[in-house]
Amino acid sequence: MSKAKFKIYSIIPARSGSKGVPGKNLRELGNVPLIAWSITCSKKSNRVNRTLVSTNSIKYAEVSKKWGAEIPFLRPDIISQDNSSDLDFVVHALDFLKNNGGIPDLLIHLRPTTPFRDPSLVDSAIEFAIKNYEKITALRSVHEMSESAYKSFEIGKNGNLVTVFSKKEALDQSNMNRQIFPLTYTANGYVDVLLPKLILETGELHGNSVKPFLTDTTLEVDSEKDFEALEVQLNISSKFKDQLFGVNSGSL
Repeated sequence: MSKAKFKIYSIIPARSGSKGVPGKNLRELGNVPLIAWSITCSKKSNRVNRTLVSTNSIKYAEVSKKWGAEIPFLRPDIISQDNSSDLDFVVHALDFLKNNGGIPDLLIHLRPTTPFRDPSLVDSAIEFAIKNYEKITALRSVHEMSESAYKSFEIGKNGNLVTVFSKKEALDQSNMNRQIFPLTYTANGYVDVLLPKLILETGELHGNSVKPFLTDTTLEVDSEKDFEALEVQLNISSKFKDQLFGVNSGSL
């Protein structure tokens, strides 16, 4: 198949039962349910053909449909627990699609806990993945860590601090200027591009040839404080809300 004709679906995971921020996927941010931010970004992408939400909640499904997502299945509760993996819900979705019209060439993983996205940047990630399709097993969005991971610590067996990579108790080298350490990056939820055929063949979500897609530092929702930080950022700048919902979206 020509790369120009790739089938590209997005998948937005939205299980109910979050303990860190109860009901967070329906929690309003800028008068819009959190999940609607990711659905609308996907719908505004020029490359995504279908926008799917994977949820175990009928209520979440109803709200997602209202905002334009497809809910072709409900996710079983057994793979919607705190310790359930991303691989669990992705394989569940692919197994369904395999028997109902076929799997896509690319699956775009958009986490609802990362609401502030530019659809054109999502398209850029997709284009990069298409261009490098034969060379990669996945693409993951990352941003540079403000402090190199080489300067971070664990607590060792005897209760002392030890450096993360060398496991040494001598910490003076960790106090050196950050410029001498390698840059390190943390994965964020902006956009991951997955290869469904490879996932089903190997049982691995990302594989061993994962290319980075660099973004600006991105806020994610894991706690009430995170939600407050998002609201502060939205009050400072409505750029992302305007991009997704229109410049007159203030009344939403």
